Amino acid sequence: MTPAVDPQAIGTVLQMATAPWIAQAIYCAAKLGLADHLVAGPRPVEDLARATGTHAPSLARLLRALASVGLFASGPGGWRVTPLGEALRSDVPGSARGYAIMLGSPFHRAAWTDILESVRTGKSAFDRVHGVPLFEHLGRVPDDAAIFDEGMTSVSGNEIRPLLEAYDFSGLGHVVDVAGGRGHVLAAILERNPRATGTLFDLPYAIAGARTALAGSPVAERVAFVEGDFFGAIPPGGDAYFLKHIVHDWDDPEALRILANVRTVVPPHGRLLVAECIVPDGDGPSFAKLLDLEMLVLTVQGRERTADEYRTLFARAGFELARIVPTAGEIAMLEGRPV
Repeated sequence: MTPAVDPQAIGTVLQMATAPWIAQAIYCAAKLGLADHLVAGPRPVEDLARATGTHAPSLARLLRALASVGLFASGPGGWRVTPLGEALRSDVPGSARGYAIMLGSPFHRAAWTDILESVRTGKSAFDRVHGVPLFEHLGRVPDDAAIFDEGMTSVSGNEIRPLLEAYDFSGLGHVVDVAGGRGHVLAAILERNPRATGTLFDLPYAIAGARTALAGSPVAERVAFVEGDFFGAIPPGGDAYFLKHIVHDWDDPEALRILANVRTVVPPHGRLLVAECIVPDGDGPSFAKLLDLEMLVLTVQGRERTADEYRTLFARAGFELARIVPTAGEIAMLEGRPV
């Protein structure tokens, strides 16, 4: 006898399975800058098509589909962007546009088409599809590197405010941002703490970009730029060593090596500050669980961890996990103290 399956369950699963359609439609809208084009108010689809260089009837079909998930709406005067869709504007703090474009770009999307092999073998789908690891590919393809950097900047922009509202950086005289990229997070920390200074530590190409990004910033004079590799010597002199979305890029041996290098320079009163998503217990929904799959697909050794896994990792590196500070977003701050 054929087992009975709830038709509603089938419908729900099909809705989940077609989620990539929505993701690619959002990617298209983000690439075309539709939210930016509609900032001033509603526009007829023909006008919007001229502005974006698209086929008006096809653009109308895209807008209709995205209106069904709340990003755009039709009405008098044509199409308008909704408050939800305004998250795709390029001129809003923490815009989701860069991340949406990165997720939908061919280099990223191609890796996810091979997730089955990652699950079968435990190896990176990205390596298999592109023939080289992610960061080697980005070094070879500047256009993809620019998309990736913009995506990471987009994510970081969404996380800065919740971090600063949840974790008190006051009293930390000097903050070393390890692999801090363009320096936006360090700049935000220093802006909120006018007596603090900071060191931005990263690879030479990243430091070059950070110098440009922070040029003219009110905190630029309080930032020291240091080139280097966190698998080597990390700059001394910090009261706190801050690593945001760094540890999750590595398996335990490499992550332990990074944290142990921090341990050699952190003073007795200092702190290790690791900002990451934490995988919760249980079977409930969690962004960290999905991000963990992203790390499986894109990297050989990257992974998200539970609180207990971080506690063990900290201890092996010579730190006590003193506390975990949740934020209003998906990220949390793990505070380590040297032992």
